[in-house]
Amino acid sequence: MTPAARIQTAIEILDTILGGQPAEQALTAWARRSRFAGSKDRAAIRDHVFDVLRRRSSFAALGGGNTGRQLMIGSCRANGVSLDEAFSGGSYGPSPLDPSEQEAGAEARDATDRLDIPTWLWPAFQADLGAKADDVALALQNRAPVQLRVNIGKSDRGNVQKKLQDEGIETVKHATVKTALNVLEGARKINNSACFQEGLIELQDASSQAVVEALSLKPGMRVLDYCAGGGGKALALSAHDGVTVVAHDIAPQRMKDIPKRAARAGVEIQCVSTADLGEMGPFDIVLVDAPCSGSGAWRRAPAGKWELSQARLDELVAIQSQILSQCAELTSLEGVLAFATCSLLDVENTQQVEKFVSAHPTWTCTFSKAWTPLEDGDGFYTAHLTR
Repeated sequence: MTPAARIQTAIEILDTILGGQPAEQALTAWARRSRFAGSKDRAAIRDHVFDVLRRRSSFAALGGGNTGRQLMIGSCRANGVSLDEAFSGGSYGPSPLDPSEQEAGAEARDATDRLDIPTWLWPAFQADLGAKADDVALALQNRAPVQLRVNIGKSDRGNVQKKLQDEGIETVKHATVKTALNVLEGARKINNSACFQEGLIELQDASSQAVVEALSLKPGMRVLDYCAGGGGKALALSAHDGVTVVAHDIAPQRMKDIPKRAARAGVEIQCVSTADLGEMGPFDIVLVDAPCSGSGAWRRAPAGKWELSQARLDELVAIQSQILSQCAELTSLEGVLAFATCSLLDVENTQQVEKFVSAHPTWTCTFSKAWTPLEDGDGFYTAHLTR
C-alpha cells in the first residue's frame, strides 16, 4: 500500500470508530477484509489510528473538525507531512483538499486542545497533578513503551536479556522495577520468540509490575487477585515461590486465557466464580485492581479518554467503594487489602482510600504510592490497608 492509501484506510477506520465501534474491533474487521495488506501496512495504519485517538482534540483543531478525514489532515499538519502528497487524489488515496479544507485548521492554543485532555476533566486533572499536569498530558499524547516482565520463577533478567538478544530483541533493564525490561528493538518478534513460548517473559507495563513488587509476598501466603481480568498480576504474583494465587473476576470470560498463560509460565492459578469465593477466604493478601477511568493507561487505550464522562467517573468511584467493602471481608485479620488503579485522578485514588478508612475505622492505610507516565510506565496508584 502507498502512504496515501494507508491514510485513506485510516480515515475510513476512524469514521467507523467515531460511529461507535471499539477501536480494536474496527481494526480487526478491516484486517480480515483486507488480506492484501502486509504486516507493515497493518502496523502503519494502526499507528495512524492510535496516534489520532491519543491526540484527537489537537488534531481536530489543526484539521478543522472531527471526521476521520479532518483528523488525518490535522495529523499530517502536526507531523509535517505534505498535504499535497498525502491528499493527492491518486489511486486508493484521499481526494485533494478543497478550498475550505485548505483554510480550515488553527493552531491548538487552548490548553485542553493543545494537551488533549477533555475540557470537562482538565480542572480536576490539573488540580490533582499540580505542576506535573502539562507534562503528564503531553506524555499521554505519545505511544507507551513496550515493557516485559521476567518470570523470576524460571529465570532472571540478565539471562533473559541474553536470550532475547539472540532472537533479535534488544532490551534494557528498567531503572526501578526489578522484574521489568524495556524493549528497544524487535518488539514485533516477542510473541513468536522462544522466551515468550517458554514462559520466561510476559508483556506487562512496569508500573503494573511495581504494584505487585510493593507487596510483601512470603512463602505460604494465600493471595486473591479479585479483579483478575486477563491475569497479568495473578501471573506476577504466582512467580513468587510458595505463594498460592486465586484469581476472580466478576466477568469470568475475561479470565479465559489464564489457564493457558499459567501453564506456559509453569505456575498454578485457581480461577473461581463469585459464588464460590466466599467459601475460600480469608486471604493473607487481597489485591483489588479496581475498575477505573484508565487515565494512567490512555497511551495504550486512548479511546477511553474521550469516552469517559462525569457520570461514568461517578459510577466507577461508587463501584470501587463497593468492591473495597466486599474485599475487606475476604481479608484475614492480619492480612493486607491492596487497592490499585491505573488512574491519575485523586477521586479514584487517595480520596477513595480516605473514604474507606473513614467508613471502616478499624482499618488504616500503611503504604501508598503513585506513578505517572513520566516515570517510565503507565500511571498507577496503590495503597495497602490493614486492620
